[in-house]
Amino acid sequence: MTSILHQVYRRLRYGDPLVVVSGLPRSGTSMMMQMLEAGGLEIVADFERAADPDNPEGYYELERVKKIDLGGDTAWLTDVRGKVIKIVSHYLKYLPDDNNYRVVFVHRDLDEVLASQAKMLERRGEDPGADDGRMKVLYAEHLAEAARELAGRSCFETLDLRHRETIHDPEGAAARINAFLGRGLDEQAMAEVVDPDLYRNRA
Repeated sequence: MTSILHQVYRRLRYGDPLVVVSGLPRSGTSMMMQMLEAGGLEIVADFERAADPDNPEGYYELERVKKIDLGGDTAWLTDVRGKVIKIVSHYLKYLPDDNNYRVVFVHRDLDEVLASQAKMLERRGEDPGADDGRMKVLYAEHLAEAARELAGRSCFETLDLRHRETIHDPEGAAARINAFLGRGLDEQAMAEVVDPDLYRNRA
């Protein structure tokens, strides 16, 4: 079965895809959620985690997502087909095959990710744990595993975006997202969401 026919078959069988924003924590996933919301898509978030100095525009999270690796019920995902949900990369492998997923995966320089996480932990008075060198290796291995997961399962279609490029060229990023999702999104509104002043940890 060709790729296009397979996509048509999956759409007929499993309905509209879930739009999933993914990446490492502190990689720009909340910004991407804001862009998609501004573009006109309906987001799924409970905002139990309130905005703070680390994410002044909010985290756009759904607490229920953080339990899908525990082997519990995932049938609720069918209720959010056609909407946007934030699922960090750790949880992608736990998503069931009986949905279609269009994944917007945000990549950020690992030194910037680590610097952002260190500042967050410092504000909270928490121990950062492993040293940055070790964490960088672990993150690189995890991202490679996530890429294999996304490429190896037919339920996933993926658009890879770079955080830095999105900051510097939000119009270009908005156009790529719109083409990927095919939803007639408001690209100008999406681009206007991006605030370069919030790009505070630069490699």
